[in-house]
Amino acid sequence: MEAEAYRILGTPRFGGILVVADHASNRVPADIDLGVAPRLMNEHIAIDIGVAGVAERMVRPGIAAYLAQVSRLVCDLNRDPDGPDIIPAVSDGHAIPGNQLSEQDRRARIERFYAPYHRRLADLLDAAPPALIFSLHSFTPSLATCDRPRPWQIGVLYNRDDRAARLAIPLLEAEGLVVGDQEPYSGTTLNASMDRHAEAEGRPYLGVEIRQDQIADEAGQAEWAERLARVCNAVAVRL
Repeated sequence: MEAEAYRILGTPRFGGILVVADHASNRVPADIDLGVAPRLMNEHIAIDIGVAGVAERMVRPGIAAYLAQVSRLVCDLNRDPDGPDIIPAVSDGHAIPGNQLSEQDRRARIERFYAPYHRRLADLLDAAPPALIFSLHSFTPSLATCDRPRPWQIGVLYNRDDRAARLAIPLLEAEGLVVGDQEPYSGTTLNASMDRHAEAEGRPYLGVEIRQDQIADEAGQAEWAERLARVCNAVAVRL
């Protein structure tokens, strides 16, 4: 099922796993001109590289996926609706001229993308409560301002509810991975969607960030999809 703000893959099931990918797309609707160089739309400022491919390959009986259908530069679906960065005027040092909006136009864009995305996600979770929500993101191998590579192949993020995180970290380490606990970001500050749909409702969730060089091609995406499906199932059983 597809809509302007989201697409649903597989069938969400009671007691199953729902993969949620807020930054899975770099799509910009034809009637929106961001005014940025086309090459930037394939970089991290516009999309979580590799995430859509991993999420698509994770789908199977018991695992469904809910993916964003719009670039984070159009509307960042993993932000608070009243925050200044939900429609970024600048991202990673790049100006986004098309996001210099009046308050009326800003609210209209939020109503067009953000509101239906989160409304539909809430409906799915109410209709078929999963055993585990799996929040899937990716991060750059290094910061633009620093050449030092980030060592973690995957990071586990959480805010107050760390039930799934505590189960997942040793399982991921047992896979031979370098795992970051609240790395490269902290879920206490970058966790808006899960704060809203999981923590506020007492729903167990696992939030991860995969280093983008791990999932830049189809082979990496397939490998990680199998690994994450295995780990998520193990976590769901143990919760």
